[in-house]
Amino acid sequence: MANVISDETIEYVSILAKLELSKEEKESARKDMGQMLDYFDKLNELDTTGVEPMSHAFPVYNVFREDVVTNGDERDDMLRNAPESKEGMFKVPKTVE
Repeated sequence: MANVISDETIEYVSILAKLELSKEEKESARKDMGQMLDYFDKLNELDTTGVEPMSHAFPVYNVFREDVVTNGDERDDMLRNAPESKEGMFKVPKTVE
């Protein structure tokens, strides 16, 4: 393991994550962090010359459809099912005084 994680770093990360770690958990976290940093170092060895930076692995485009009303104004039909209505709206019992 080339990357050595200090006790202060483990303590700082546990504070940021709001975790109370036992001694064994701190050692496990130190090992895991070291492995992650070793992996990042391994990735830095890759030759990325000519590789265009990207923000997504797949092409991103607007997937939203145009907001078009298809059912029109069916307010009267909906209000027919209401137990009570008033001025074109559902009338419900008062819940706040």
